[in-house]
Formats: sequence, C-alpha cells, structure tokens
Amino acid sequence: MKARSTLLTEHRRTRVAARPGRRSGKATPRLPHAMRRAQILDQAAAFFSAYGLTAQTRALAEVCGISQRLLYRFFPNKAALIEEVYKAEIAGPFQAIWFAQLSDRSRPVEDRLTAFYGEYYDQVLTERWLRLFLYASLANVGMAPAYISAIVTHMLEVIITESAHELRLELPNDKALCHELGWALHGAVSHLAIRRWIYRNANQPPAATVIPLYVRVFLAGLRGVLAPLPAPAGPEVVA
Repeated sequence: MKARSTLLTEHRRTRVAARPGRRSGKATPRLPHAMRRAQILDQAAAFFSAYGLTAQTRALAEVCGISQRLLYRFFPNKAALIEEVYKAEIAGPFQAIWFAQLSDRSRPVEDRLTAFYGEYYDQVLTERWLRLFLYASLANVGMAPAYISAIVTHMLEVIITESAHELRLELPNDKALCHELGWALHGAVSHLAIRRWIYRNANQPPAATVIPLYVRVFLAGLRGVLAPLPAPAGPEVVA
C-alpha cells in the first residue's frame, strides 16, 4: 500500500494536469462566490475522506487549483472548513422526515424500520460518509459525538419507543440502556456498510436482503429481553 504522502503527490499532479486551460494557457474562468465555495467544500469532503482530517490545507488548496490564501477567504481556518464539511456531508444527508415516518403508527413497526434503514443505508452510509466519520473519530474531531448527540440519540429513542409500543413491552427507566437496545439494530446496519465500503467485503448479500433480517432479529430480541406490559385492568366488579 502506498504511503499517504505518495498518494497526495500523485493526486496533486493529476489535479494540476487536469486544470482547465493549463495546456492552452487560458486562465481558469472566475466563478461566482457561492459556486466557488460549494466547489471547494465538495472537493474538501472528497479530499478529507481520502486522506484524513489531519491532511494539510495547503495540499487541499493545490488539489482545488487555488492558493491557500484564497482558500482562507472562503473558510477562515481549517476548523471552520471542517465544521462546514460536517454540516454538508455528515449531518446533511439525514432527512428530518424520517423521524415522522418512524413514528407513523398507521404502519407496522417492522415495515417502518425496514424502509427507514433501507434509505439510511443508501443515502447516508456511503463510502465518503463512512470514511469522513471514521477519520474524524481517529483525529479526535467532534464530528462523531456531534452527530450521535444531535441525530442518532433521538433516532434510537424513536426506534425503541415505537418498537416497544407495538410489541407491548415495558422499557427500562434507564435511557442509556434504551439507547443500547437501539444500537443493536443501528450498529448492525452501520457495520454492514462498513464491511462493504471499508473492509471491501465482496461476498456479503445485498443490503435489501439483509436489512429486513436484522429488523426481524431486533424485534424478536426485544421480546426476549423486555418484560410485557401489564394487562390493562378490567372494569371493577361491584358485589
């Protein structure tokens, strides 16, 4: 496997050779500020997902075909750039409507969970998302804790509450323990994506086949570890 420095050098050469107008001597056309900012942000996400969040912004600027000084006109420092990458690439793909769909009790909870995790797997757990998330964790950047706190914790509460409600099971009073029950399903789906994109496991069955199995195992497991709710009291009989 090539060292990261070698990969960066090759990446820079490729980008420089491919810059518009390089051979013709023409200058790269100026883009509107918002368009250029969006372009840099997208390139930054691809760059950090390839080389990690400890990679230098000087190398990123070269990859983008701009000076480091110009890069800092759009993002005042590296921390600000990483924060924008988090908003766009980590938190951005999550759809708020999923919370409402998970809470829709007109549909069986098994159907809700299967549909949600099918979309979550396809739209959130992409190769770039996973690499950014894992690199951020290794670099002690706050992406993972922020995402878990802002999104995943609430999602797990909805999943476990809706599942227990339909199955008429009594949840523990300890919220952290309830979250751990939800992680049993969420972690399984997340690791399915990790095995696909990070471990490059070519032999695993399609997600559309596996996710419904995970959901059924999760619901069956809840029945095995949680107590049923007490039966509703009948009408009082007057002697």
